[in-house]
Amino acid sequence: MSTGGSDSPEPARRPNMEGQRSRGSRRETPVVDTDVLIAGAGPVGLTAAAELRRHGADCRIIDRLPARLPYAKAVGIQPRTLEIWDRMGMVREALDAAVPMRGQLLYEDGAERGRIDLRLPPDVPYGFAALPQYETERVIEEHLARFGTWIERATELLSFEQDRDGVLSRIATVDGGEEEVRSRFLVGCDGAHSVVRKTLGLTFEGAALPEEYMLADVEVDWGLPPGYGVRAVHHGDDGTVDDLLVCVPLPGRGRYRVSMLVPPELSAGRRPAGEQGSRSPVTHGPETGRRAPGMEHIQAVLDRLSPEPTTASAMRWSSVFRISHRLVNKYADGRVFIAGDAAHIHPPTGAQGMNTGIQDACNLAWKLALTVRGAAHPRLLDSYDAERRPIGEEVVECTVRHAAQGVRADSGDLATVILREAQLLVAYPDSPVVGPAAPGLAGPGPGDRAPDCGGLTGGVAALPLRLYDLLRDRGHVLLLHADSAAALGACAEVATAIRHLTDGQLTALVLLAPGADAGTGTGIRTGTGTDTGTAAGADAGRATGTGTGTGTAPGVRAEDEGANGGTAVAWGAPDGGTGDVTEIVGYATDTDGRHLPAFLDSRGEFARVYRSTGPAAFVVRPDGYLSVRVAPLTGAAAVAALSRELARVFRL
Repeated sequence: MSTGGSDSPEPARRPNMEGQRSRGSRRETPVVDTDVLIAGAGPVGLTAAAELRRHGADCRIIDRLPARLPYAKAVGIQPRTLEIWDRMGMVREALDAAVPMRGQLLYEDGAERGRIDLRLPPDVPYGFAALPQYETERVIEEHLARFGTWIERATELLSFEQDRDGVLSRIATVDGGEEEVRSRFLVGCDGAHSVVRKTLGLTFEGAALPEEYMLADVEVDWGLPPGYGVRAVHHGDDGTVDDLLVCVPLPGRGRYRVSMLVPPELSAGRRPAGEQGSRSPVTHGPETGRRAPGMEHIQAVLDRLSPEPTTASAMRWSSVFRISHRLVNKYADGRVFIAGDAAHIHPPTGAQGMNTGIQDACNLAWKLALTVRGAAHPRLLDSYDAERRPIGEEVVECTVRHAAQGVRADSGDLATVILREAQLLVAYPDSPVVGPAAPGLAGPGPGDRAPDCGGLTGGVAALPLRLYDLLRDRGHVLLLHADSAAALGACAEVATAIRHLTDGQLTALVLLAPGADAGTGTGIRTGTGTDTGTAAGADAGRATGTGTGTGTAPGVRAEDEGANGGTAVAWGAPDGGTGDVTEIVGYATDTDGRHLPAFLDSRGEFARVYRSTGPAAFVVRPDGYLSVRVAPLTGAAAVAALSRELARVFRL
């Protein structure tokens, strides 16, 4: 059952694609319609498809490969990605399959040089994790199947043309035939050698690094602490690195993905850095047609650089690969978009690539879905390039620097470096679709990540909830922070007005501050209503007049159906008299009498993390970033401010 937002549909049977291809077409090449066609079913394309379906848009996702590749290519899962998966409703499955990444052990020229512990602030809900890419793809693919959507494998995008109304794509199908797909949008998640990017004629500026590397999935029998990676280097007489070993833990006993420089007998020859221009063939990833490294090659490097004597065994796969650093000149052209490696490639340092691509997809998908529904501002889709390309540029620059000098090459304290690597500092303050920073207000503002917090209690939930529990599986959420009866009335007014303005596109939640003035009795009322209770647990009845609720015992429930204008909420003081709020004993409605979920910030964590010192409104986007912050919350003025900023996103 969905917690809100777009309900997840019941699992559907796999569609008959043959029937779809012939539906309603008299052409020799049949045409099939869909909202969005996605080329590429790696983690990025799968995320785009899952988020489109979660937000109610139709899509098809195709991939030229007949099956998922069994290679542990991208391994590191950043905390921000786990937060995104939490919002999507699939983080539990990922956590079940992953292992923790606790840090990295550093060695130079045979000596231990340090240890990086990946510690995060206590309000960050997830740490760093390691998960082989094929497992990441499995988890997202199974999540996507909940919406009745499956990958169309052995199906390849051949070409496409776009016009003002959509995109016509020609694809080669699994049965050897061809099909035309008419979609409103096309998203290219088809990797470093992207057909979509090339067809658009976009530039891909950058170059290949001169080094060649080998990659393998092996087991080792050393006694190093679990959860820690290894980075060991050796310097030649000229001070440059001439030998390298990087190990990342994988699920399984003593299992690691190891990468190292290619030995001379496997090398195709060192190439000068920067020899490839933007129009030259892209050299990135495993190189086909090359001799794969054997166990003897892996063991030789371990013998030279391993922190302690060890023997490698149980090799699952190995490959020689090259690395390039490139960035596309723009992420979109008309109705066609690109994401992930199709837009940016770079060294794997810090596990940024796949995670950045997943954030590309999450950023784009909700905007496409809102546009498909006809609810988006006409320029909303322009914000995808405006928000994500600067992030891609920063990631490319940072990973190239780290590949050459190590993570400590970054300026600033280690805690900030770790937050940046966790992708928790990604923000969009200059985005055209977020509001301006509020003068004089501390804490997260428009364009910043919406942080998590705990200690939220309600009338039904017996245990405290996290804010991310309330955001899970929802779209846009309007958080209304109240610290008094008057503020509660403003919340009801704002919630009603914004629901009408956006045609219900936002879910409103009220968060009540601890220590709020509980008035003169055990209940606080706003709106219209008179309630009286005289015994513990008594029902104060239905309200039809005007007044405030009173009561003489703890637990009095003030209840109202919203007659003659609606109400907000009732909550109680511990002694049944005047005092601070300690427990919600009623429920809230907006001024139309509709239910308005309310939660008590029992430990004050929301107020502390968001630096909210009074009544305020926060709009959280589907990708977990704040788009608006309004304070103080003063009825009509707050509605006007919210309306002005929401008009950047919604067609109002």
